[in-house]
Amino acid sequence: MLRFAPLALLIGAGGADVSQGFDARIAVAPQPVAIGDRTMLVYELALTSFAAAPVTLTRVEVRDGERVIADLAGDALAAAIGRTGSAPSEGVTTVTPGARATLYLNLSAAAAPRTLRHRLTFTTAGAARTLDLPAVAVDRTPLPELGPPLRGGPWVAVYDPAMERGHRRVFYAVDGTARLPGRFAIDWFSLADAGRDEERLQDWRGYGAPVLAVADGTVVAVRDDVPDPAALRPFARPSIGDATGNYVALDIGGGRIAFYEHLKHGAPVRSGQRVRRGEVVGALGYTGQTTGPHLHFHLADANAPLAAEGRPYRVAGAQWIGGYASIAAFAAGERWQPRTPAVVAFPPANAVVRFPDR
Repeated sequence: MLRFAPLALLIGAGGADVSQGFDARIAVAPQPVAIGDRTMLVYELALTSFAAAPVTLTRVEVRDGERVIADLAGDALAAAIGRTGSAPSEGVTTVTPGARATLYLNLSAAAAPRTLRHRLTFTTAGAARTLDLPAVAVDRTPLPELGPPLRGGPWVAVYDPAMERGHRRVFYAVDGTARLPGRFAIDWFSLADAGRDEERLQDWRGYGAPVLAVADGTVVAVRDDVPDPAALRPFARPSIGDATGNYVALDIGGGRIAFYEHLKHGAPVRSGQRVRRGEVVGALGYTGQTTGPHLHFHLADANAPLAAEGRPYRVAGAQWIGGYASIAAFAAGERWQPRTPAVVAFPPANAVVRFPDR
């Protein structure tokens, strides 16, 4: 885990002007990942204020050497900040004494840098301050290449990096450490041509579709005690401990665990079983906390649905054939917009994808 120690800002000769600043931490080093047609750095900068007065961020610059790759201010800065608990009265860019703000960074980089530097500009107690953080090493370890988790399609990759309660921005502190398991999570919904009767779960498109092992590996956890609901309505609202519904966890090696959640009751695999890439490990279902049958998939660094960090990956055999402008457009039943098909290693938000049929 990469961490910064608490940082104090020193101004003036001999440290005559000393001001409390931020404790700034990056829990998981940024790692380049090809999302759509861009190379992205997806990571978080957690800021906890040790100042006696509220601190208002006004600008955040991220540099690759002398090259500025991100310059956030105004609305762009506010949109990148998330807050734990209720929003502060001073505004989202203001961090009150002892409070924590998280800067969610999704940066496009033409070439993956080796290090990043962050400069924070803020005001506190009526004075403007600038804080330069130590350089952060970029993790350039090659990403694992996975097989498709599903067959055929089309499927829509539902996620939104800017959504306050989306996977990307939901930390869990269930064992004394805050972690972000859904950093690269995707909810896969079927877009099959067949219509759907919202009163008949078995007619919902995608329900019961085979879910596939994305790599050779060992099944390390199976939950299969959640019964299939009798109907699609009302939506389930279980506690976070039951939010996964039925799930399978697959150890694919290299310290990586693949999670398949919201599965249909009746798992075809058991814990300890070895499986091959492409083998059926479950069926797409409607268990746990979900608003419709789909497959939740993510890759993590530990065998724990919530107490693990989400990790990036590449997927083989995916054709990017279109997309939705937003989750709202998908939820409203709008038509997705086609595009010239292209191979994609990781789908962009709300992309429509087709996998091989077998």
